[in-house]
Amino acid sequence: MGSFEIFIDDFNEIDFKEVEVYNAIDSILDTQTIKNKYYSIFKWLELFDFNIALIIGIMILVASVNMITALLVLILERTQMIGILKAIGSSDNSVRKIFIYNAMYLIVKGLFWGNLIGIGMLLIQKYFKLIKLDPTIYYVSDAPVYLDMGYILALNLGTFVLCLLMLIVPSFIIPKISPVKAIRFE
Repeated sequence: MGSFEIFIDDFNEIDFKEVEVYNAIDSILDTQTIKNKYYSIFKWLELFDFNIALIIGIMILVASVNMITALLVLILERTQMIGILKAIGSSDNSVRKIFIYNAMYLIVKGLFWGNLIGIGMLLIQKYFKLIKLDPTIYYVSDAPVYLDMGYILALNLGTFVLCLLMLIVPSFIIPKISPVKAIRFE
């Protein structure tokens, strides 16, 4: 009994190609995709992908709470300044913008240092291969690195927008600050 392999460029079309090949061959032959042949491995990979999404979701939740708390602390530390600005006629929106711009500055600074460190570590691994793997288990001798500027830019944009949205929430406490009480506040 013989067999042959067909390689495809787009793995997402593997099921469609299986049906196409099955319809094109004799009835005494059968088709089997790598997903069917190694079913348990692909199920394990799907579970791994779910775990990654779950971990990233938890990280986003924790980071969001930390960002909201950080801006609340900034606002509470500057309560007297908010009171003075309101007493001299600043609107709630203009005071809110001060904190949003300050938060945007902190986000951009964090993204800069995060990108510098993260991409730097990836480039070091890509060119110097510091992290070694056992090829009998992982089928590669070192941890592979894939850098795509589109993904990096999308990640940075998504992080910036998400952080900014999370930081807008605590800025709604500013209208509740009374100028008289804030100036007396110590």
